[in-house]
Amino acid sequence: MLIWFRGSVLSIDGPLTLSSRNLEAKGSRVCASAVSLFHFPLTIIMDSKIIRQNLHSRQRFVWVIVLCATLTGLALFTLWHSDLSSQSQTLWFGRTKNTELQVIEPWDSIRAVNGPPTTSFRDNLRNDTKYITSWGSGGWSNDVITMMNLIYLGLITDRVPVIPPFLPSHLMLSTVGNEFSALNFGHVFDLPYLREKIGKPVLEWNELKALETGNRDEELGCWGVWQSIQYHDPAPRQSFGPWSLGLDVSYTKTPDWVKKLPNAEHDRYSTFWSLATLAFPSTRNESLVPPVPSPKHNATLPPDEHLLCFDMLYYLISAHESDELSKDYSPAWRSVGQYLRWTPTLERLAEVYIRQAFGLHQAADIPPFIAVHVRHTDFADWCEAGIDTNDCFAPLTAMAQRVQEVQDEIKETKGIEVKNVIITSDETNSTWWEGVYELGWARPDHSRTKELYGDWHFILIDAVIQSRSIGFVGTARSTVSLLSQKRVESWQDGAVRMVQWGKKGADAH
Repeated sequence: MLIWFRGSVLSIDGPLTLSSRNLEAKGSRVCASAVSLFHFPLTIIMDSKIIRQNLHSRQRFVWVIVLCATLTGLALFTLWHSDLSSQSQTLWFGRTKNTELQVIEPWDSIRAVNGPPTTSFRDNLRNDTKYITSWGSGGWSNDVITMMNLIYLGLITDRVPVIPPFLPSHLMLSTVGNEFSALNFGHVFDLPYLREKIGKPVLEWNELKALETGNRDEELGCWGVWQSIQYHDPAPRQSFGPWSLGLDVSYTKTPDWVKKLPNAEHDRYSTFWSLATLAFPSTRNESLVPPVPSPKHNATLPPDEHLLCFDMLYYLISAHESDELSKDYSPAWRSVGQYLRWTPTLERLAEVYIRQAFGLHQAADIPPFIAVHVRHTDFADWCEAGIDTNDCFAPLTAMAQRVQEVQDEIKETKGIEVKNVIITSDETNSTWWEGVYELGWARPDHSRTKELYGDWHFILIDAVIQSRSIGFVGTARSTVSLLSQKRVESWQDGAVRMVQWGKKGADAH
């Protein structure tokens, strides 16, 4: 068992042996160094083997044990009751409170690194630990799915996932080089909760590498999945992720057999275990081909074995259905996704918006409600040729019918009559919104969201609102709706429906 005491990690190995490892110290110290705890925090070690080598009698051994125990107890007592300034305590003891004795669980991220973030990520990788990483290259909800898949792949390969920040890729395409807003995974999702539930450490890149001090370009060899699962782009999947992390990546194309359906032009899926085999030496070594040179240094590197990495982990399934995530058996959702809970801060902020939308006092309880998500805008590109968008997208009457179905199911299964409905949408047509208001549905007020909270919180708040509903009606083929569907089913035991679209009468039933 490890115990964090004022900047040191104490490992209790047995009734007579107390060994420890200071995060900033290397090597070991004999028990006499406990005396120095009167002046600054040092690790306390009582190594019975070392002591026995220097003792000539059992009697002397017993006396040394008693002496060391006395010094250790006195030193800890002095530290515990010392009247240090808060500034000194912060400097010495870091993340712990003044008198906090913190047990470090097996899944704590501190176990997976050598210490604080370093200029080079390699300096912070432990020799006894293997890691896995990837990066997003789509919209936010797609990148959430990618990170879920990354964490699950880490579980089945016994590697520690290293999660990159979310990037507004759709905006950076036209603003690269200018200021952009990255969003740390842990600012959205409750990482301590996730780690505890899966029983494994999960790292963020900013815990591994000091990104804010300037990105040192580091060469890294990774696997290129994208080249094997589609036939239109011969290059590795392009992403701003490596650039934002100061990485210069050389990709090695994965074998063709990672594609679930060979020669299927419109199916891009691979499987978790196809990629997992590349995490182990035998299949890795058999699959090596000449790498693609890195873009900055023109380096050609084989896939790294310490920090395994892939260019694209969005298109992953475990069985035979490409829409596996929507199924109740989805292993990535059951093992990881359902534990990606929002941070308490984000939850509280969404509650403010919900109460405002329903005209409630901020101290009032939030009543059961149904959430609706309507995705339009870019989906117009997926409509059948020659079909007007008014016919392509489901009308509000179809949405209202699905809401009624959800209300009926909730009343039948839970005995609750739900009257409150809140809708989120990217639709900008004012006439369409007038139709929404005629239905009596509420809408979050995002008129000042960007001003108050930045670029990301519009979609974050909407996602939290959707997940808090007891019933949900979404847009088919939208990953925003898909994730909200899964959250409502898993977290609220709620009723869900997906509205079909793409041609006239697509949702008629």
